[in-house]
Amino acid sequence: MDPTNKPKGPSPHYSLYQREIFRRGGETGQLPHFSVHPEELQESTKAKLNDRSYFYANSNAGLGWTDRANREAFYRWRIIPRTLVDTNVRDMTTTLFGHKIPAPILFAPIGINKLYHPLGELVPAKIAGELGIPYCLSTAGSQPIEDVARANDAGAAIKNESNSVHEYSGPNGGNAQGPRFYQLYMGHDDEITISLLERAWKSGFDVMMLTTDTWQLGWRPTDVNIANYVFYYPNAVGNEIGASDPVFMKKYGEELKKDSGKWIDSSVWHGKAHTWEKIDWLVKQWKRISGGRPFVIKGIQNAEDAVLAYEHGCEGIVVTNHAGRQVDGAIASLDALPEIVEAVGDKLTIIYDSGVRTGADVFKALALGAHAVAVGRLYVWGMSHEGEAGCRHVMKSLLADLDILMTVAGYASIEKDVIGNKKAVKYNPSGTPPGPGEHAHL
Repeated sequence: MDPTNKPKGPSPHYSLYQREIFRRGGETGQLPHFSVHPEELQESTKAKLNDRSYFYANSNAGLGWTDRANREAFYRWRIIPRTLVDTNVRDMTTTLFGHKIPAPILFAPIGINKLYHPLGELVPAKIAGELGIPYCLSTAGSQPIEDVARANDAGAAIKNESNSVHEYSGPNGGNAQGPRFYQLYMGHDDEITISLLERAWKSGFDVMMLTTDTWQLGWRPTDVNIANYVFYYPNAVGNEIGASDPVFMKKYGEELKKDSGKWIDSSVWHGKAHTWEKIDWLVKQWKRISGGRPFVIKGIQNAEDAVLAYEHGCEGIVVTNHAGRQVDGAIASLDALPEIVEAVGDKLTIIYDSGVRTGADVFKALALGAHAVAVGRLYVWGMSHEGEAGCRHVMKSLLADLDILMTVAGYASIEKDVIGNKKAVKYNPSGTPPGPGEHAHL
């Protein structure tokens, strides 16, 4: 808590953000404008947004059992604290695809951010740059690829001006806020796919991430109830990447004027599944365009698929069930993680994504073998409240939460003490977490 008693370490003292909030409250009476308790934050977001905006990011498949399974899995794994360990200097840094980053957290790809703030993806891209942690842009984004890259660069410039102590490097040395991921939804027009890859690479997105579990939107009753497919409505958002793509517009621009769903229906959620044979082609194209930079598959829930990803030339995978939005009644992603790690943990970089709400969740996923953890709904909820300030507050709070947890649980280094350390967690098969709104208030 005392900033004068903090020896310099390899990563920022994120824990001091809690002290900063306490000091502001004690000295000036200034309190945070909204709660970062995840359940309270979700509820206040629902009150803040209209139904179409709220449910786009928060609808789940079917009865929502997969979403609940994700949270129950985190509840069943328990952290085993150590004591009398020197954690005065924590090292939260790790290396991800050649980039040394200050913490093992990245911004997951979420589409149509303009539903949550008029600036859309420019908000989280900038905050990710400020924090020095990776950002991933969705093909269903509501800002052009090039504009998002500039926002990410602008955030990184702020970080570099304000922080001369902690510098993080990219594959070619120098400061970096990367890796910068581009999440691809791949349609069946190869010319458009190539155009997106080229645009992403030219804009500094140096890791390609293909989502493979969402050729078709899952059955989401809370979206069906309000016909929540915003691409069909007047002044539709979500077409910005297509509308700024020269190949798409040359071939389909006139159709887009007549049908606002042309981009999203034909190039994003087109309903026609690809197979592993297409992955060979796509990896080859990305390697050619990027000079060999990594290719990642998002949507892995099975060890056999993880092995196939390795055999087809991928350098990484994202273990995720799309946060419970695609297959109702599916296995929790955290439950799938240990078997996948056992199969390919020494061959592939493994990113965990689904159901993450707290620093403890991040810790557990890392201890079970993930190399980094992606966060989605949290930052959307934050930006829904106060744009940049809200997104920054939520993400700095998550980083402080993880930093403080490592301090008090007795784990000093992410890479040495946490990642893959199954002795740091214990499985408890009984019990379920409280339902929504049932958490205790102290």
